[in-house]
Amino acid sequence: MSMRMKFLLLSAMTVAAVGICQDVSAETATIPMLYVDNSTGDSISVINVFTQKNVATIPVGDRPHAVCLQEDGRKVYTTTEVDYTLKAIDTATNKVVGTVVLPADPNECAVTKDGKYVVVPLRGNNTAVIIDSATNQIVKTLPLKGPHNCVAPMGGSNDYIYCEEQRSFDIVKIDMKKMEIADTIKVNGEARPFLITPDQKTMYVALSALSGFAAVDIATDMITEVVLPPTHGNPCTIEPGNTPTHGIALTPDLKKLWITDIPGSGVYVYDVATKKLSEKISVGKCPNWFAITSDGKYVAVTNSESNSVSIIDAKSQKVLSEIPVGKGPKRIDIANVPAMPS
Repeated sequence: MSMRMKFLLLSAMTVAAVGICQDVSAETATIPMLYVDNSTGDSISVINVFTQKNVATIPVGDRPHAVCLQEDGRKVYTTTEVDYTLKAIDTATNKVVGTVVLPADPNECAVTKDGKYVVVPLRGNNTAVIIDSATNQIVKTLPLKGPHNCVAPMGGSNDYIYCEEQRSFDIVKIDMKKMEIADTIKVNGEARPFLITPDQKTMYVALSALSGFAAVDIATDMITEVVLPPTHGNPCTIEPGNTPTHGIALTPDLKKLWITDIPGSGVYVYDVATKKLSEKISVGKCPNWFAITSDGKYVAVTNSESNSVSIIDAKSQKVLSEIPVGKGPKRIDIANVPAMPS
């Protein structure tokens, strides 16, 4: 072999080795950790999505009813319905590191992308409160009619947070710079879980009495409903009888929408481009709420009546495992937690 050929071969091997090291480094920089609220219990379960093992149980107080997180994965928040609190969890230690006492019964929270503010809807007094995460103080209270869930747009935002007004059949857009309601988006009924695309042009929302979802074109107010195939299955004691769908989630590439079928103990996948539904994917009883890893490879769904979480391979749409958790798991989210140095 000529000296030139040896040099080219060694160069190629060096580049390949560097590439492998870079890939490993990128993969191990963070670990996707699933945080699960055990809504009829008193804890948050923590699952390593890679190993599909329950790695921690965090006591937070009776009836946790939210999981929302900072973009950097360092802090997760939950609310508790019995003692009216917002609690901050440090993901490095899985310990509660802060508590804010709330004036009324809370629900699902939302965090600005920079982690500066947490928005909590309070069903007990028809408001949403904005909390400064550095001081743990409520800095603004906004009136809402039947507040339920608040979310940030996919990918996060420092500018806007969205919250439901169930009694008004709408969702409000909160300007976080002005701390005022900037817009109101009508939907065809009581909003349940919903999501906003990163460009904030499209909303997907689950509605009471609808087995399926509604897609809302925010600019035109056009609403399109998609109905799941009829099913006759088990009732869900955790959710009202008029809530056949309580979970929706969009993959990071915005191509596939996942939808729960509560009475049918299954989930469906809707192709946004072709407008076609998959066959039903059977999971546990009362599938409730979704979370999807940031790379789009894994989908997690809580099974509220089975006290478990199913992990699904998103590409093959096959259930990989069903992991026991606490009582009545509902809301979940995945934090990309910085890996501990070896």
